[in-house]
Amino acid sequence: MSGRILVAYASKNGSTAEIAQAIGKELQSAGKTVDVIEMKTVRTLAGYDAIVIGAPLYMGSVIGDMGKFTGHYCSELAKVPVAAFVVGVAPKDPKPGAIEAAMGALTKALGQVTPVASVLFAGKLDPAKVNFVMRKFMEMAKIPTGDFRDGDAIAVWARGLPAVLKV
Repeated sequence: MSGRILVAYASKNGSTAEIAQAIGKELQSAGKTVDVIEMKTVRTLAGYDAIVIGAPLYMGSVIGDMGKFTGHYCSELAKVPVAAFVVGVAPKDPKPGAIEAAMGALTKALGQVTPVASVLFAGKLDPAKVNFVMRKFMEMAKIPTGDFRDGDAIAVWARGLPAVLKV
């Protein structure tokens, strides 16, 4: 295998896009040929030896772009190793079961795709980037806000991908 990897992502406010770029840089540092592309602009999976997909979690669900992507490319994704990540505030949420619920939402969004590796990364939630109603909901639900991304955790996961993707 040549080691050509697609990192396809969906992002609402840029945090997941930045994480996808960081993953791509780590894979490039490992000598892989990497394309980091927003999911909705991907036109083909031809020529890729492995796929990494990621999307943010909002209101308990992975945004719809991931489900559309995995549904559209289901047969192609079955032929190559796939790794998946989801980004949200669940790792910083004190409510019991928040992490398990986030990973369950990822599994649901993946549909028939079974990843060789999956992970939940803490994300960034900026109240200034959401509408008034959402801000009030976040306050009432005591949803943590801030930038919780952990560059070291992202890099460690990305460095392990060539081995699990077998590229």
